[in-house]
Formats: sequence, structure tokens, C-alpha cells
Amino acid sequence: MNEKIRVNPFFEDYHTLHDTVPFDRIQLEDFEEAFMEGIRRDNELIDKTINNPAKPTFDNTIINTEEDKEGYYDLLDRVSAVFFNLLSAETNDEMDALAQKMQPILTQHANDMRLNKQLFERVKAVHLHHRKLTPEEKMLLDNCYDGFVRSGALLDEEGKNRLRALTEEASMLSLQFSQNLLKETKAFTLLITDEKLLDGLPDTAIEAARQAAKEEDLEGWLFTLDHPSYGPFMTYSTQRVLREKMFMERNTLCTHDNPENNLAICQRLINLRREIAQLLGYKTYADYVLKKRMASNVRNVYRLLDSLIDAYKPTAIEEYHELVKIAREKEGEDFQMDAWDQSFYAHKLQLKKFKLDQEMLRPYFELSKVIDGVFGLAHRLYGITFKENKDIPVYHPDVKAYEVFDKDGSYLAVFYADFFPRKGKQGGAWMTEFQGQWITRKGENVRPHVSVVMNLTKPTDEKPALLTLGEVETFLHEFGHSLHGMFANTRFESLSGTNVWWDFVELPSQFMENFAVEKEFLRTFAFHYQTGEPLPDQLIRRIVKSRNFMAATACLRQVSFGLLDMAYYTQRKEFDKEIIPFEKNVWEKTRITKNPHLKNTCMSVQFSHIMAGGYAAGYYSYKWAEVLDADAFSVFKKKGIFNQEVAQRFRDNILSKGGTEHPMQLYVRFRGCPPTIDALLKRNGIKRKEKQSVPKK
Repeated sequence: MNEKIRVNPFFEDYHTLHDTVPFDRIQLEDFEEAFMEGIRRDNELIDKTINNPAKPTFDNTIINTEEDKEGYYDLLDRVSAVFFNLLSAETNDEMDALAQKMQPILTQHANDMRLNKQLFERVKAVHLHHRKLTPEEKMLLDNCYDGFVRSGALLDEEGKNRLRALTEEASMLSLQFSQNLLKETKAFTLLITDEKLLDGLPDTAIEAARQAAKEEDLEGWLFTLDHPSYGPFMTYSTQRVLREKMFMERNTLCTHDNPENNLAICQRLINLRREIAQLLGYKTYADYVLKKRMASNVRNVYRLLDSLIDAYKPTAIEEYHELVKIAREKEGEDFQMDAWDQSFYAHKLQLKKFKLDQEMLRPYFELSKVIDGVFGLAHRLYGITFKENKDIPVYHPDVKAYEVFDKDGSYLAVFYADFFPRKGKQGGAWMTEFQGQWITRKGENVRPHVSVVMNLTKPTDEKPALLTLGEVETFLHEFGHSLHGMFANTRFESLSGTNVWWDFVELPSQFMENFAVEKEFLRTFAFHYQTGEPLPDQLIRRIVKSRNFMAATACLRQVSFGLLDMAYYTQRKEFDKEIIPFEKNVWEKTRITKNPHLKNTCMSVQFSHIMAGGYAAGYYSYKWAEVLDADAFSVFKKKGIFNQEVAQRFRDNILSKGGTEHPMQLYVRFRGCPPTIDALLKRNGIKRKEKQSVPKK
């Protein structure tokens, strides 16, 4: 009997429901083989395009190089989506090593495409002379041409060679940055064996720590730097010495004298990006990036950040004084507030002012009920439904897979949810895709496979996963991104879903966070996991009343990150300053205390967004989009938070359009006018006399 020859799963139809990734059939060695074959197929398609004797047209050049998948799926896109998503969510030493091997090869291939002179000449010819195009086709053509130019197509050979070297080095260093951060984060644990040292910690934190120790075959209680462990420890532990230890471990990651130190990597990445931008004719990397952003220039970014500092800093100072006051009431007038004390006393202050504690709410936020609530919200707004399907393969037992159906019952998308921290998973939360959306030439609407990856509180042997209100907001945030992906309805994949300008992409996600404190929404799912009793009205009133608790401090924190990002990427000359003192100097503008800076603490070396995550010169986007989301939600507040007519308008003009038009045009079409900062200030309880608009291009 002939033994069946195994075929690499990436090389054939997946033969799964909705063509979902067959994670159960993929082996490590499949990735490299598929990467190399994908590169070969790309090169074959490029050769076919540039050797086409016919006159360059939109159809035989732009679609060929961008979105032509008719009967020929893009193998490189396919394997890249799976590999790099797993690299963030479920990696191991072998995956990390393969990433180190493949990254320079993939970067070189991308450069070969963008710096191919013959291919660019055809694209340029179409850009100059083309048939009448639809608005979406015109956007694709402009993006394609600009993509070549912004990738160095107009450089001479010397410039192209230099650009290759710079981009390949930057690509490798970004990967190394992320791998170092993951290793450092997972390397630290705090094992407590004396039960007295657990004083102040809530039962949920203690049970989670006991479960973590048990999983490592240890006796006692194990705490980590993952947020579901770190956050409650810093908020509730009465052991100030241990809070200091946890804080310092978390805030000195990747600064130590070991192979995971990211200080030199940060400095080099800043200089590489500056040199890339200047090679392409821009003064700074920020100028290069903002050319394709709603903000449009550095001046507008600083105008936004400075206006937020002016509006929020006085209130933030008042908030800090309140913290110091309550701390000294408990500790004595000589008490000096340190960074590891702030969460602890903020909790005390919240209890005093609002009689509210995150732990009071946990029993009402059991994960399965939160899932029902979030899915139910999407149903009430847009009519869509979610059905878990355990036949869809997943990459880890924690992951749940759902089919999503539109309001008419038709299939809309596949949705994966990956909820809990684990060893091979990066910290934080994000949305991603295993397959994007596009429409084939035959008119078939290929639907997306989207995923949200989070690090929420895990279940224990004694209790199910009980979330904090902050974790509910995180879920809503990432779910907002996923709706942007699931509702995508564009012809070209590169313009669909979340493929929009980066200071627009956070609008759908931050918009969804608004629902977390709305009574009508909480009433749909917030029931006690043991008694079934609904979240009491008095607690809901406290939640609403406390919504702006420490809001000014939180705003300044985000602004400080935006300032740091801009400070790095507006450098015009070689950046030769030491990272740690430079960072602390930039933050002087947002400082609200006179306490000396903590030695060796550093945000930059773990600031994945701007060093390895694509937000370089773009971190201001969160605040920019916050202006938009507050303004957009004000329409729902006026018309009703579940108003389906407004929701349909939001879907039609924002969520389904992707990057097919300028984002401000899309927003104005939904809203009826440009946004102002007024709704954000009102939501945060900040009073300001003059009216301010978001700068327009």
C-alpha cells in the first residue's frame, strides 16, 4: 500500500469551513517552505507583469501587482498572516529562531518588489495615463504609486542600495526588540510563600496566584508582570516593599546588562528611521509618516497635544494632590508618595469618593456573560449574530472560534477570541486578521477571518474568569477593531477593514469603549455569577459618577507618550543622546510632581508601539481618535445608544468603507460636520472656554 504523501497545508485549499486556517495540520517546517515558495510565486507574477508586451493599464499592472487573486491565492500573504500572528500569540524558541532567519529574506523580497525599476515604470505610466476609474480604483492607484515612491522608487542606485541596508537592519532590530521584551517580561516571577505577605490582596488575585504557582509545580502564590497579575498587586497589596519590587521590575525591563537590553536598539531604530526619511527627501521621520495621516504635519500633532496639556494639566495636579492628601491621612504628614504608591492610594481615594472598588464589580463581569453582552451589543446595533463553532480549528485551547452572520442571516466573517495570558504570548491586547476581505472579479465577496488577542483575568479551579471593568473596556476596544474588519466591504483587500490611516484606525475601537459605563448596556449582561442578581443600580450610579476619576492624569499619561514619540521622530540630526535621561527630559512638560525621577526606569525600551509596532511618529493617534470617538458617540447619546439608524450610518460610512476615501470625508459624511474637542472635554468633565477644532488637512 502506498503511503500518502503529505502536502504542505499552505499549498492547497484548506478544506475547512469558510477556508479557515487548519492549525491542527500545520507543522513548523511548513512555514519556511511556504515562505520561499510564496516569494518564488511573487517573483513569477512580477516577471509576468513587467514582460507583458501590452501597454500598461490599471487592469494588467495595478491589479496584477496588488489584488489579483482570481484562482490564485496569495501564498506569501497567507503564510505570513499565520506565522506572524502566532509569533505574537503562541511563539516558542523554534518560532523565534525561524523569525530571525526569515525576517531579512522577507524584507529583501519586499525591497526587490518596491525598488524594481521596470515594475515602477509601468505603475508610473498608469498613474499618468489611465482609463476613467472609480473612486476606489483611484485610491488604489494613488496608494500603489505613492507606495513605490515612499519606498524609494525614485532614488538612484546608490540610494536604493542604502535604503535596502537601512530597512533590512530596521526590520531585524524591530523583531529583536519584541523578542527581548517578551523574554524579559516572562522571565520575572514573584513567589510568595508567607501568607501574611498577601495582606490587602483580593481573593481573586490570591486564587489566580495560587493557580499560577500550581501550574509551575510550586508551593505558594506566584505573581507575574502580566497585567491581570501585576495590576491587582499594585492596586491592593499593603506590602509597600513588594509593590516597589514589582514596579521596578516592570519599569526597568530591557535596561539590564544582559542580551535583552533594548537601549542601544532604541537609539539605532530612531536613527535608522531618521536616515530612511531623509534619504527619501523628508526632514524627519515624523514628516515622512504624517504625509499619510489625518494630522498631516508635525505642527498639528503638537497643537493637539499642547491643547490637551493646557486643558487637563490643572485638573491632573488637583488629582495628584488628592492622592497625597489621602495617603498622608493614613500614613502621616511626612509620607512621600512614590510611583509604586499611586495605584494603591488611587484605589483608597476611589473608595472614599465613590464607595467603588473594581473587586465589587468582578462578580458581575463573568467572562461568558461579558461575551454575551458584547455580542448582544453588536446585535442590537447592527443585527449581527455570533455562533461558536468548535469544528473550526484553533491554535490554542484557550481560543474560541465563532461564525458571524449578518442581519439577513448571510455569512459575514469568522471571529477568533484569544483571552488569557500564557508563556508564549506578548502582553497587551490587539486585533489582527488571518484573512482580509475583498471582492473577486467574478463578484464573490471573500469574507474576513478576524481575531482579538487579549490578556484578561484567567479562571481558577474555584472561580470562572471574572473581569474588571477595565478589562471589559479592553474587550470592547478590540471588538471595535474587529467590527471594522468584519464589516469590511470593499473591492480591494489593501483598502478594506482596518487598512486606514493610523490616526483614524482607533476611532471604531475607542468608540466601543463608551458603552462600558452605559446603564442600558450593563443591564444586558452584568449579572452576579453565583446569584444571577443584576448589577445593582447604586453600583451603576457609582460607575457613571466615577467615570472621570483620575481622567486628567490618564490623559496626561497618554499625551506624555505621544510627546516622547514625536521627540524621537522629529530628530533632524543623528540621535546620540542617552535614552533614559532624554525620555525623562521630554516628560517634564507633563510632570505634575516634584519628586525626583526614578533611576533606570524607562518606557522607551518596552514601548513596542513606536519601536516595533508601527506607531512610530503616530502614537498621538490615540488622543486624535479620542476626539473623534467622543464626538461620534455624542450622536448616539442624543439619539439613543442603541439607535439602529445611527448605527447603520456609522457602519455604512465608517466601518465598511476601510481606506477607500479620505477619513475626514468619511467622518463628516457620518457626522454631518467636522469634529471638535468639545465632546471629549464634556465627557471628561473638563471646562474650557474656547472652542477647538481638530486641525484639518
